[in-house]
Amino acid sequence: MPLGSPVLDERRARTAPRLPRRARVAVALGRTAAGGSRRLGLGAGGVVGGRIAAALDPDVLHHLGRHRTVVLVTGTNGKTTTASMLTRILEPLGAVAANRDGANMPDGVITALVDRPDAPLAVLEVDENYVAEVAQRLRPACLVLLNLSRDQLDRVGEVRTVERALREAIGALPGTAVVANCDDPLATSAATASARPVWVSTGGCWTADALACGRCGRPIHHDGPAWRCRCGLARPRPDWVLAGDRAVDAGGRTVPLELRLPGRANASNAVMAVAAAALLGVDPGAAGARLATITEVAGRYRRTVLGGHPVRLLLAKNPAGWRETLPLLDDRAPVVIAVNGREADGRDLSWLWDVPFERLRGRPVVAAGERSADLAVRLTYAGVAHLRCPDPVRAVAALDPGPVELVANYTAFRQLAPRSADG
Repeated sequence: MPLGSPVLDERRARTAPRLPRRARVAVALGRTAAGGSRRLGLGAGGVVGGRIAAALDPDVLHHLGRHRTVVLVTGTNGKTTTASMLTRILEPLGAVAANRDGANMPDGVITALVDRPDAPLAVLEVDENYVAEVAQRLRPACLVLLNLSRDQLDRVGEVRTVERALREAIGALPGTAVVANCDDPLATSAATASARPVWVSTGGCWTADALACGRCGRPIHHDGPAWRCRCGLARPRPDWVLAGDRAVDAGGRTVPLELRLPGRANASNAVMAVAAAALLGVDPGAAGARLATITEVAGRYRRTVLGGHPVRLLLAKNPAGWRETLPLLDDRAPVVIAVNGREADGRDLSWLWDVPFERLRGRPVVAAGERSADLAVRLTYAGVAHLRCPDPVRAVAALDPGPVELVANYTAFRQLAPRSADG
């Protein structure tokens, strides 16, 4: 059942409540800190403003969310892209507060709201571990749950533990609609706690992390897109389906998805965004048309010049993400892979052994990044001939002239942005 445009109209028309004095001071100093960080070149300011505001007023997140229609986007892969898509769709309705740089822990969420204190709409990506904390304070109109798979095992933990925490968080949000990927058994298990689920079939093919039921631990039986467990948990009938380059709802309405972002994963993100927008009362056809204007997301898929070479930058940070990235790589171009192991990446890189790097055999490959030695060991066992150069820019520069595909995990990718020039 759509929330309906009257919800958005009413919230846009409502005058934003005056913040308590303590919150106003926290917001002002947070904005000053974020702006100062950007001006001084110390960072993008996506975290420091929120951290200072929260230190000055622990309730600032609640105060900043009271007058807005809030959508939260979570999941292991695709948060930044889906949130960017939904932001682009909602922009014609009014100003949208968004953490566009991917700072998705509470400090980053607060910073996004501090930067746009009067925006009537907010689309915020949230790290899976912090959904309960953020949602309890913001009481979102909608939560978009994309997928759940292994990621940052040392920080996040086992994926079924994440599912249980999300299920509990969703159960505590009776007024929040949940748009969830019904092809993912773990995402489905969490979303069934919602009183208002909207099911989307994204055509996802990664099942390695959902071999056992999140509820009872028994094996999940997969039969094409359908899946079920003996305990009764099973794939729900979808309200929206990704059918090639179209999103189709349960009534047969078809929405063309003329995306300029590559790959099946981005089509999956798009159908999730269209379903969430429709729930909010946005015409699905208009939503699909807005997606055609997106060419990159936070620098991902951007073509630039690095080390004297034309380079395409891609992000891949876990096995499921790599499974979607490998088919996108140009077979004619060498590949530089940059892997770090900082806190934001997860220091446990055991996930490298679940990536089918064997597909890179027979092409020039360079292992780069702060954990290039770990990557080099994995490539050796995969039978991939490669060079090793910890600095990814130098790795690119040392290659023969021509285009290069550069795939990096999270912090390695962020390090590359200031070192590139538009080309």
